Amino acid sequence: MSRGVRWAGAVQGTAAAVQLLITLSFLRSVVQAQVAGVLDDCLCDIDSIDNFNNYKIFPKIKKLQERDYFRYYKVNLKRPCPFWAEDGHCSIKDCHVEPCPESKIPVGIKAGHSNKYLKVANNTEELEDCEQANKLGAVNSTLSNQSKEAFIDWARYDDSQDHFCELDVFSCSDERSPAAQYVDLLLNPERYTGYKGPSAWRVWNSIYEENCFKPRSVYRPLNPLAPSRGEDDGESFYTWLEGLCLEKRVFYKLISGLHASINLHLCVNYLLEETWGKPSWGPNIKEFKRRFDPVETKGEGPRRLKNLYFLYLIELRALSKVAPYFERSIVDLYTGNTEEDADTKTLLLSIFQDTKSFPMHFDEKSMFAGDTKGAKSLKEEFRLHFKNISHIMDCVGCDKCRLWGKLQTQGLGTALKILFSEKEIQKLPENSPSKGFQLTRQEIVALLNAFGRLSTSIRELQNFKVLLQHSSSCTHCCEAIVEQFTL
Repeated sequence: MSRGVRWAGAVQGTAAAVQLLITLSFLRSVVQAQVAGVLDDCLCDIDSIDNFNNYKIFPKIKKLQERDYFRYYKVNLKRPCPFWAEDGHCSIKDCHVEPCPESKIPVGIKAGHSNKYLKVANNTEELEDCEQANKLGAVNSTLSNQSKEAFIDWARYDDSQDHFCELDVFSCSDERSPAAQYVDLLLNPERYTGYKGPSAWRVWNSIYEENCFKPRSVYRPLNPLAPSRGEDDGESFYTWLEGLCLEKRVFYKLISGLHASINLHLCVNYLLEETWGKPSWGPNIKEFKRRFDPVETKGEGPRRLKNLYFLYLIELRALSKVAPYFERSIVDLYTGNTEEDADTKTLLLSIFQDTKSFPMHFDEKSMFAGDTKGAKSLKEEFRLHFKNISHIMDCVGCDKCRLWGKLQTQGLGTALKILFSEKEIQKLPENSPSKGFQLTRQEIVALLNAFGRLSTSIRELQNFKVLLQHSSSCTHCCEAIVEQFTL
């Protein structure tokens, strides 16, 4: 072999080794994006949440989400956007949802209405993006005949119960809408769909800019992924939060935490490749870095992840508070399968017992604790802002994204409803419905699935950390290789 060939090979080897070393160095920086320490506005540390969630809560909540009572969610994906002309849906024929014939609707789901949906897709600017989004964002409408029969039975059972709850509080619900249809959540996992661009930005910009109590003196967009953010000074930008009252800070953190959780799910279940028409899903480290790495986000990434933990604490507190409601013998998780229903309730009560054992809960009594008139006015403003965000979810252009956005928003709304109904929950009668506090099937399903999404996010953060630590373990070996090639 000539000296020139050997030299060229050495150069190529050096370049490859250097590239690998750069990649592993990048992986180390992503590991550093993991947050630690005590959360603001509460006395809970992140390590305690990690251990509690990953070893106690996550295995049980994952199992609960697979039960029939919690896997089917009723939602209206056809409600028009109330704020602007819809431009988010793909114009290609295959992107639209075709209604299912009434004869094919599961008996247990329909309640005198034609309830079943099928395919839809997202929208992006480019035609090929639209075609890909059509496939990835479509809602899987598959429901067995057995499930359809069960849904009608469920509807009869629910209608026979006395309902006194006010649906239009925090948890805006679709369940009484004629266009609402059941979806099997296990067949429609939350993951990357290709939904992006102006339509997606407009949704989050509207949420952040119009509903998160942003001071008029703050000009930079709050949306962390806005295409144009003006002068961006990273983490120091958030000094404006310190001037807000606790309630408004909490509101912003809840929305930011929800956004972070959704983004994390997309990073975990990203479309890595598609061969022979079959997509391959998995963690996308580059995308994770873009959204959360402290260097690339100028320190904002860890803040977003801390807000995810804060949201987890809020919903965890709600579960611990609502336990007495479900501990009553009058409350059934009815699907018609007596044995499974009993097992499901036992599992749910076990989760509630775990939530009550957590030692560092958020103290919601510190909120709306000022003078009665001012607290009432602030609480109403808080409620209206959240209700507005619930309606904005109807502007999401991708049906699968809209499905999970509406579910998680309703779940958070139900959690807030619980936290602000402590007195009513304490007065619940053991053997009869309560006129002061009640939860519908959809609120229960949304509450537990929304919390399950947060539990999954925290678990996946640890999976990212382990994955990246393993990847960086060979760094020293690579450094030796680079040194050998550069001698």
